Amino acid sequence: MPANNPPRYDVIAIGNAVVDVIASCEEELIEELQLNRGGMTLIDEARADELYEAMPPAREISGGSAANTLAGLATLGLQCAFIGQVADDQLGKVFRHDMRATGIDFDTPARPTSDKDSEPATGRVLIFVTPDGERTMNTFLGAGQFLPAAALDEELIASAAILYLEGYLWDPEEPRRAMRRAIEVARDAGRKIAFTASESFVIERHGDDFRSMIEEGVIDILFVNETELATLTGEDDFETGLAALAGKVPVLVATRSEKGAVAIAHGERAEVAAVPVTKVVDTTGAGDQFAAGFLSGHVKGEPLERCLQRGAICASEVISHYGPRPEADMQALIAEHL
Repeated sequence: MPANNPPRYDVIAIGNAVVDVIASCEEELIEELQLNRGGMTLIDEARADELYEAMPPAREISGGSAANTLAGLATLGLQCAFIGQVADDQLGKVFRHDMRATGIDFDTPARPTSDKDSEPATGRVLIFVTPDGERTMNTFLGAGQFLPAAALDEELIASAAILYLEGYLWDPEEPRRAMRRAIEVARDAGRKIAFTASESFVIERHGDDFRSMIEEGVIDILFVNETELATLTGEDDFETGLAALAGKVPVLVATRSEKGAVAIAHGERAEVAAVPVTKVVDTTGAGDQFAAGFLSGHVKGEPLERCLQRGAICASEVISHYGPRPEADMQALIAEHL
């Protein structure tokens, strides 16, 4: 169905509203705390408090996968809006300020915290970064997992060229219902649906949902990494996994860390190498910023290879410093490379 009206926004995203707490640590601490090195583990508030106490000096940076992607898109000059749930607490205020300061519209009402014993706080991700730049994430979703469908601004969703959905948020029941409704609204308005699988554990829990959406043609743009592709398709061989999905998704983007990335769109295939960096400092947000770069080109109608190049440039910038969001002038950086 064609879009009913010209889009007001380039991308609107629904995702976890969380604040990243990032600290450098030695390998021994990962073992001592029995963390899932290099992975993402969902934790409760008590475990979050325990890990926070054990962390070396840390810095707080607003994060969340889809929110990070929007931050990248905003620095690239795109018009973006975010839907996500924070609590009416200090971290919630930090998150809202950071989003708006980046130029992203974010007006989802905060969840009241009048009864702090029963109402969840704003979500946070405790990230331990080892000397090799690998990040180990421990996520307390907090208020984010209670985003209700009633909080959706359906006119806002219908006004964006692309609705971008974060797989992490598919796990809790309430926001999953909200995202399903958002998909209906976007499709009725003739908009595109982009989906990032986020993590293999999400696919293990909800793979049937994701595969059904793929089979039904609900997803227009799918982002996966190499591991997620294998989990989603059941194929350990990368090329076999690509072949299993390529004809079912209009645009398939698969990232492979230092091995670059591949995209297949409407029968066309493109590949790019990873952009070299002097030192990998922190891989947090690499996939999020790759998606930002890719979508910034896709929205502009750029060729598939150029979209991938944009993604690789954005990923290389974010892994060269701490934090999941760009610090450089990304428009200038892309112009310099391309």
